[in-house]
Amino acid sequence: MIKVIYGAKGTGKTKMMIDAANASVKEAKGHLIYITDSKRYMYDLEREVRFIDTSEYDIAGEPALCGFVKGVIAGNYDNEYVFIDGVVRIAGKPAKELAAFFYMLDKVAKNNNMVITVSVSADKEELPDFITKYL
Repeated sequence: MIKVIYGAKGTGKTKMMIDAANASVKEAKGHLIYITDSKRYMYDLEREVRFIDTSEYDIAGEPALCGFVKGVIAGNYDNEYVFIDGVVRIAGKPAKELAAFFYMLDKVAKNNNMVITVSVSADKEELPDFITKYL
């Protein structure tokens, strides 16, 4: 399953993502992964959440981000929750150009029985149909 948290910059998306990740620790039986492009909120997460800062990996564009996410997921067989904070920043593309990324996430989530939560910096009216179906 994919969940999307959206809103303009400064609307509290990261706080909602961190709260969701920390709340998931209580019910998770598998691994939790939090992917973002900064170390800024690393210490706000429970220690059971695997924190990954993409700025250390020079991810260039949507195909590289797809490969990175699939590689991280492939690292463990029992991933249960994945949180991707700031997908627009990480991919370096506007939300309307991320169709292939969301297609890949949907396929990976279904095939691995995972919950993937993604934050998108955009107002609701700016979101394309391939994202609004996850609201």
